[in-house]
Amino acid sequence: MLPEPSPHRRWRLGVGLLAATVTALAATVVAGGVPATTTAAQAAPAGDKDVTAVLFEWRFDSIARACRDTLGPKGYGFVQVSPPQEHIQGGQWWTSYQPVSYQIAGRLGDRTAFRSMVNACHGAGVKVIVDAVINHMSAGSGTGTGGTTYSKYTYPGVYQVQDFHSCRSSITDYRNRYDVQECELVGLSDLNTGSDYVRGRIAGYLNDLLSLGVDGFRIDAAKHMAAADLAAIRARMSNPNAYWIQEVIYGAGEAVQPGEYLGTGDVQEFRYARDLKRIFLNERLAYLNTFGESWGYLSSGKAGVFVDNHDTERNGETLNYKNGAAYTLAGVFMLAWPYGTPHVHSGYEFGNHDAGPPNGGTVNACYADGWKCQHAWPQIANMVGFRNAARGTGVTNWWDNGNNQIAFGRGNRAFVAINKEGGALTRTFQTSLPAGTYCDVQHGDPTPGGGCTGTRYTVDGSGRFTATVPPNDAVALYVGATGQPTTGPTSSPPGSGATELRFTVTATTSWGQNVFVTGDHPSLGSWNPANARALDPASYPQWQATLGLPAGATVEYKYLRKDAGGAVTWEGGDNRRATVPASGTLTLTDTWRN
Repeated sequence: MLPEPSPHRRWRLGVGLLAATVTALAATVVAGGVPATTTAAQAAPAGDKDVTAVLFEWRFDSIARACRDTLGPKGYGFVQVSPPQEHIQGGQWWTSYQPVSYQIAGRLGDRTAFRSMVNACHGAGVKVIVDAVINHMSAGSGTGTGGTTYSKYTYPGVYQVQDFHSCRSSITDYRNRYDVQECELVGLSDLNTGSDYVRGRIAGYLNDLLSLGVDGFRIDAAKHMAAADLAAIRARMSNPNAYWIQEVIYGAGEAVQPGEYLGTGDVQEFRYARDLKRIFLNERLAYLNTFGESWGYLSSGKAGVFVDNHDTERNGETLNYKNGAAYTLAGVFMLAWPYGTPHVHSGYEFGNHDAGPPNGGTVNACYADGWKCQHAWPQIANMVGFRNAARGTGVTNWWDNGNNQIAFGRGNRAFVAINKEGGALTRTFQTSLPAGTYCDVQHGDPTPGGGCTGTRYTVDGSGRFTATVPPNDAVALYVGATGQPTTGPTSSPPGSGATELRFTVTATTSWGQNVFVTGDHPSLGSWNPANARALDPASYPQWQATLGLPAGATVEYKYLRKDAGGAVTWEGGDNRRATVPASGTLTLTDTWRN
């Protein structure tokens, strides 16, 4: 939205400055044997992925490529796109936030490009959220990016003077509800959202976007509209259950508070980002062990969280890319910590507040032409898989040194260590992870078949592993990111008690199918197809994987196929059985059973 005066920094800029998701994971885990049904399932359907990449001021064709090349493969559930409607002319970023009509005719692309982007993202398993500017129209007069001639309070075919609030002055007092919700945000014409006609026009715009396949909306400047008005608009939508997250900036002592909007949808929790800046720059990470609702924040299931957004990275409220390692590690923490639904801002370098997108929003390549592409940074992008794997689990095994070195797990699914000090951290960490070898996704990528392009760590039968975390760095492990010994160094503490089963099965497949193994041990996914361990087809038709398991354990297991859409086919016959040797590796040589 437009940058508004905040309790931390009340400032005013010229007229015109403007400033996912949550579907609960329903994973069926059946202990002690194969599930009774073999209904088709997806390993990671979009509804189980709650991280949104906010591709700020990216053109639609560039977003389509990002969905295919990065967002889908990395496990992002949503992409948020900047306002698509026709707006005032100008190269500054904030021109996108001064609409003059509801045509899809802004600088980021036309209606055809928008529809193609939505289709491409859906094809990659990524849902689309639109940043919807519905509180106001423009200031001034001129010709919009789609050719519409307009003047303030007069937008041909859409609104006339009677459709705006009667207060024709800028907001001056945030302790006065009338001032906040009926006067003008930095001089922009403020729509009378209490009007039945205005509500209908806004709902018509949102319904048009829904007809193009949009999955939800971020409501810009929601604080400046009464919650009842927003509820009435949402009720007119063709899909009133579409995702809905509202920008309501918290201000102590202000008349309008974020909690008022929880009945309409999710709300962005600005205090979260402000506190991350304070802690990562000036205080101790050890304080984060209770981070969330106990700090007075909104309930976790209704809060949208972020390290920065397009307003706060510019006005200094939060961290931004210029803060280096503190910014990156805050992003790692956000994606690892279970509070709220994360939004990863991805923008571009700026030397002044008004700087618009390079190349008019065309991203020819990440890390070129000033595009920062935070969503694709390996330290951030690989934590999306971490978060997806840890979904639905609480914090376990918290450790800190009383200062700026912390570590914690997420149930028995994931574990992260963060070191924001000037010296290395070497420690044997206690986790709740199943025994096995894991890819450190802060320093490598998991590869098909259970490999890893970088550092690997072996967790022993007691859940321990030893690591050295460099200064201003992190280590992150999760179930599903295995690190079988293909490349890179490994770390395995002596006397770990973790021995290995090498699964080898001969199985033919159709194009797009892969073979997995699952069983009654957590290292095998506990009979949950979504957590089954992928086998490597390098020696096709043989599929192989080597997994660390506790010595002497007897496990039951079975193979399954998954196709590109996630449909599961189990092999026939009874559950297979194997006993892990006291030491070394036991190779299992099996043939798929129909």
